[in-house]
Amino acid sequence: MKRQGFALTLALLVLLSMTAMAATGRYDQQIQQAVSHKIHDTKQLQNVSSSVEDGIVTLTGTVSLYQDKLDAARKIKKLANVSGVRNDIVVAGETVPDDQLQKKLTKQVAYDRVGYFDNTFNYLALGVKDGVVTISGDALWDPPKDDALAIVARTPGVKDVVNEVKVLPVSQFDDSIRVRTARAIYRDTVLGKYATDPAHPIRIVVDNGHVTLYGTVENTMDKNIAGLRASSVPGAFSVENKLVVDKRG
Repeated sequence: MKRQGFALTLALLVLLSMTAMAATGRYDQQIQQAVSHKIHDTKQLQNVSSSVEDGIVTLTGTVSLYQDKLDAARKIKKLANVSGVRNDIVVAGETVPDDQLQKKLTKQVAYDRVGYFDNTFNYLALGVKDGVVTISGDALWDPPKDDALAIVARTPGVKDVVNEVKVLPVSQFDDSIRVRTARAIYRDTVLGKYATDPAHPIRIVVDNGHVTLYGTVENTMDKNIAGLRASSVPGAFSVENKLVVDKRG
């Protein structure tokens, strides 16, 4: 009896699945027409093709920018009866040497948050290999991460993006440590100079009471002083000094 009940349940599930697929599939022709119109009306997608099966749209072809690839999927997802998008578009724009692309992106991202209160408290790093950009690090909240991803997506030469940025947890305790650590560092007569270039501050990342310092300083003495000032702030569980000494100094 148990086996018969199991078989009946399995058969019912298969039937429901087939019915759902058939119901979804009946819109495929309508979806294909809508997708074709959307692609035809978008200048950046003229080299993109599509196919539809059971409500799933597969996009193929080429675009010039990585942002165009993202936009294509967003546009199609908004169409009626589309249940998913498989984005196989290839970014076939200009090729930029990895070192040149990394240098350009690093500068743009560094200056992006200048003037915002969170600038000192974010640390984002970029790596480029064969046009694939990996963004890692810690962001105080979503906007710094989103801004960096947008900059990368719009830059010619970027073929793909890997997002490894961690958005730090909301914590009044961590916020207090951030502010007090920034005061301890930037009020020091030796370290105050690092506030003059807002794109290259000593970056203070606080995660659940643990402080990490990032950035580039002129010499070993400045690195050590920054570590001492951060360690003098009460309440932090630990301080890790990852400041890098500029070899040109």
